[in-house]
Amino acid sequence: MDFDELRTFVTVAALGNFTQAGHRLHRSQPAISRRLSLLEQELGVPLFERLRERARLTEAGRAFLPHAEAALASLDDARQAVRGLQAGLQGAISLALVGTLADSHIVGLLRRFTQRAPGMRMQLRTASSAEVSDLVGRGEAPLGLRYFTGHRPGLVSFEAGAEAMLVIAAAGHRLAGHRIRQARALAGERWIGFPPAQAERDSSGHVLRRLLIKAGLDDADLTVIDSLTAQKRLVQAGFGLALVPETSVRDELHQGTLVALDVPALRAAIPITAVHRSKGYLSPAALALLALLTEKPKPGKKPPS
Repeated sequence: MDFDELRTFVTVAALGNFTQAGHRLHRSQPAISRRLSLLEQELGVPLFERLRERARLTEAGRAFLPHAEAALASLDDARQAVRGLQAGLQGAISLALVGTLADSHIVGLLRRFTQRAPGMRMQLRTASSAEVSDLVGRGEAPLGLRYFTGHRPGLVSFEAGAEAMLVIAAAGHRLAGHRIRQARALAGERWIGFPPAQAERDSSGHVLRRLLIKAGLDDADLTVIDSLTAQKRLVQAGFGLALVPETSVRDELHQGTLVALDVPALRAAIPITAVHRSKGYLSPAALALLALLTEKPKPGKKPPS
């Protein structure tokens, strides 16, 4: 078994598709299949179910995956440790983050970091919270920024701030401009929200459901949409209300295509966390960036924007 076979296996598992894995690894589909066959022969069990254009992990594949990811991540750690001895705060550092965080106070922190280390090249990858944890867990990024803590084995998390959530409605909503002291005033309103993340203990979908129940709106008509952009467009078209990160609707609020409703009972903030592998190597640059991201604001001082 060699690392090329392991990387092929992990890539196919992540994408669920042999052709896409071939594109990512710059190999032909027959070459991908050949490496997987060699690995399966060595282990003595099939690792994937071949389903037309899809590849689904077998029980043996699911058991093998975290060990393969750990082996590849350890190899990447070894490379980074050697490079880190010479690079210091030079070279490149990868950060995986949820896309909406690029419009939060985080961008100010990243600007400060690049000013402190002008020789460092920042490589950003955007993904969902769960995908950020997966990228870090597989060693494809040493650090990640996501919403909520997540509970992926092998990762540790640190507080890195919080993001306010807003109830948004279409322009001209009947309650726009008013403080809605009684949440029951929203009875009969339709809602649009994220599905509760199945593999996560907490998510934006969980938060909305808890708030609606607490506010006595547990009978609300809720449509599940897994795209933030689609949610905003549906709200603009008058299909319902939504609870979204404040930074994700700044432009729409400024342009007047959406309005924020003032509902004290539905106010919420979701935590931002920095994650890295518990046994992973962090270069001097990664350690410096982690320290900056998790730095506590001084009393009376607003975080940089």
